[in-house]
Amino acid sequence: MYAIIESGGKQYRVEKESIVTVDLIHLEAGSEYKTDKILFVKSGENKYQIGTPYITGAEVSGKILSHLKAKKVVIFKKKRRKGYQKKQGHRQNYTQLQITEIKVK
Repeated sequence: MYAIIESGGKQYRVEKESIVTVDLIHLEAGSEYKTDKILFVKSGENKYQIGTPYITGAEVSGKILSHLKAKKVVIFKKKRRKGYQKKQGHRQNYTQLQITEIKVK
């Protein structure tokens, strides 16, 4: 059984007991996370549900394991012969989420 959920404007395929890295969720590490933004659920060989856009009555719950950051991305801009240089860095914040249960009506 697996489901496709939406988190942070992106879609993720999740299964029970799987660990997923999603965009930052503003909850404490160790707390419970529940979402009802489920787009698709497959529960058997030919048994599946498709939402329009979400499946009503379905819920995915999980536990927040930790918050982490990606590798630094360096942005370097330069205009030749003008004396213009700009260096900037960015590290994206992520949350590790362990899926504990997928409920469907």
